[in-house]
Amino acid sequence: MKFFADTADTKEIAELAATGLLDGVTTNPSLIAKAGRDFMEVTKEICGLTDGPVSAEVIALDHETMMKEADVLRKIADNVCIKGAADD
Repeated sequence: MKFFADTADTKEIAELAATGLLDGVTTNPSLIAKAGRDFMEVTKEICGLTDGPVSAEVIALDHETMMKEADVLRKIADNVCIKGAADD
């Protein structure tokens, strides 16, 4: 079993990572917005807190724009994993 945190709270992520039990982080733009911080800055910080995968979600709904956003996000760190936006 793998343990992934679903949060944008970097303090909480750091505490979980310190336990040695954290396998990765999944987050999204709305969680980061609630934290009141810049999406790219927080995603980069999270990537530095864990060696495991960190999901970074694109917000576009069309393929071309999704791919452009993904190209920017994947450059944040080697452990970024891109996920698509939910279409409500």
